[in-house]
Amino acid sequence: MQTISNTATNSLVTPADGSQEAFVKVDNVAKIYPTKTGGYTVLENVSLDIQKSEFICLIGHSGCGKTTLLNMVSGFSQPSTGQVRVNGIPVTKPGPDRMVVFQGYALLPWLTVFENVYLAVKKVYPEKSQAEKTRIVNDHLAMVGLTEATDKKPPQISGGMKQRVAIARALSIRPEVLILDEPFGALDAITKEELQEELLKIWNEHRCTVLMITHDIDEALFLADRLVMMTNGPAATIGEIMEIPFKRPRNRTRMMETPEYYKLRNHALDFLYNRFAHGVD
Repeated sequence: MQTISNTATNSLVTPADGSQEAFVKVDNVAKIYPTKTGGYTVLENVSLDIQKSEFICLIGHSGCGKTTLLNMVSGFSQPSTGQVRVNGIPVTKPGPDRMVVFQGYALLPWLTVFENVYLAVKKVYPEKSQAEKTRIVNDHLAMVGLTEATDKKPPQISGGMKQRVAIARALSIRPEVLILDEPFGALDAITKEELQEELLKIWNEHRCTVLMITHDIDEALFLADRLVMMTNGPAATIGEIMEIPFKRPRNRTRMMETPEYYKLRNHALDFLYNRFAHGVD
């Protein structure tokens, strides 16, 4: 099985036979910020096809434009050149079809866990009855194991619980694309693994398309269908795309006992810390 590609368009690329294009299409995108000394290119020549229900992880050193790329998919930022399309429609602004889970949770501290999720449901589904909106919130809090914490406020719960609230809030509006900006980076190892398992369980049930930033190669290999590896910035682009061949549902221990796992892991490490180490020309 071929698992590694040196191009940004390997596997799952829209065929040239007139069939429907990829569900999320990043089409020759660049992002250039104006400065006093001229344009500063963060990203250039970025093309990526993501199929519906695919789980994609992005990895790369700080400053390689990972968050910039996700912001263009979410609609918080626009490409300087090129285009991002979701389901064939150009992305020009944020929308409920694309929901972001930030590393910092972005919860309102004066609202309860229930109210933080309810606020999103109320905004996206104003036509639903209060009883129906309440049911949606309770169902999603139960999904992430937070039924007992519904009346607590963010300062009263742990970091792992806050992240569960953020995930419940994101999924409660049934987004077509779930965008995760290093969601588990600030958590301890045990909580991180628990939430990775929970995220996969939820994703297996609902199969939304996921685009996630991580700095953790093991996390990416456990979660993703493909790992997109970015070159260093400025003017970063996609260096390689690695297909992750392990069947789902995945068992972390069994995966880590296979030679294939360490072959993929070592290749990603080589990409990051040898070919694209900081300070290397």
